[in-house]
Formats: sequence, structure tokens, C-alpha cells
Amino acid sequence: MFTGIIEHRGAIAATEPAPGGRRLRIDVGGMAAELAPGASVAVSGVCLTVAAVAGAAAEFDVIRETLARTTLGDKRRGDGVNLERSLRVGDRLDGHFVQGHVDGVSTVQRVISSPREWVVWLDTPDDLAGCIVPKGSVALDGVSLTIAEVGSGGFSVALIPTTLARTTLARLAAGDRVNIETDVLVRAVVHNLSRGGQGLTLSALREAGFA
Repeated sequence: MFTGIIEHRGAIAATEPAPGGRRLRIDVGGMAAELAPGASVAVSGVCLTVAAVAGAAAEFDVIRETLARTTLGDKRRGDGVNLERSLRVGDRLDGHFVQGHVDGVSTVQRVISSPREWVVWLDTPDDLAGCIVPKGSVALDGVSLTIAEVGSGGFSVALIPTTLARTTLARLAAGDRVNIETDVLVRAVVHNLSRGGQGLTLSALREAGFA
């Protein structure tokens, strides 16, 4: 489990074929001192397990399904990635609950940047449309964000200067692909309603903030 608050903006140091997929070697900076084999790290929103640590680099094995379902299959040496270690019991939750289980890939439609605002519009994958709600939470490349607007076939997020400075999202341009994970609470409600709403009470919706 993660929060979507990025700890470090790393970079792909190498990508090599490995049994069942690829091995990524990532420059994780100062995070390396607190990582050990078996630890969980969200790499641009994808939960991966540390396979090895050497110096300032950590290595991760990525299976073919993950490469196909996320943007990690597109990564090349030098590409930036957002990094976050898994949430510890008692940690402050500054973002929202992020599982590191990417739902799909969204494509940037346009970026509106000015001294007053920085807004990114993205398309909405058809199978995720029901989980994209105004003012709801979403994780893009592992970054916890609030959905600003929802339009026909797309949605927007507004990026603050801190997010632009600490993550890879400042480099987004039209046509770029990003990993998207919808809010687990919204997914649970949508899933329950799709099954006829069995067990879904008004009090449960209120507790979850949906009513």
C-alpha cells in the first residue's frame, strides 16, 4: 500500500532481458540506504519488489504482463520514474490509498500551462469511465491527484508547483502515456453496484464519503 506522495524522482539506469520479462536497474538516490531485497517500491505507480541493491541503484524484475499493461515496457535508459516506498503502519497518509496495481494506461490529450495554472487533460479508458469522478482521487504515474473536471472521454488534473518540481509530471506532453490507478474506494462502490448493490447500504456510502 502507498500514498501517492513521491519520495524521489529516479531514473532508469539500465533495462535488460530477464526470465519472464525484463530487469530494470533504477537510480534511486538516497532511498537505496533504506532498501533491501524483498522491499516494495512503487515505480511510476507500479508496485515492484526490490531484487538487489548496489550503491545508489536498485534492481527490479518486471514480468511480461506488467510490461504490457503499464508504461514500464516503454522505459529506456535515462527515462525518469516516480518512486515511493510502501506505507508503514503509523505513517501519515498525506495522499490517498494507492495499491500500486495499475488499472490501465491513459494518454495525455493536452497540457495547459501558464504562470497562473498547469492543467493536464487525459483520455479516460472506456473500462475506467465509471471510476473517474469530479473531485475524486486518482494516481497518475504513482502521483496522488484530485480530478478537476470530467468531460466527454477525458478528465483533467491541476498540478501545483511542488508536484511539478518533485515528480516527472512536469515533462508531460500531448501523446505521452501514463499509468493510471483509480481510487480503490470508488472501484469498490462501482463493483458492488454492478452486481446489484448487494450489501451496499446508505450508511456505508456515507462512511466512505460518497453520500
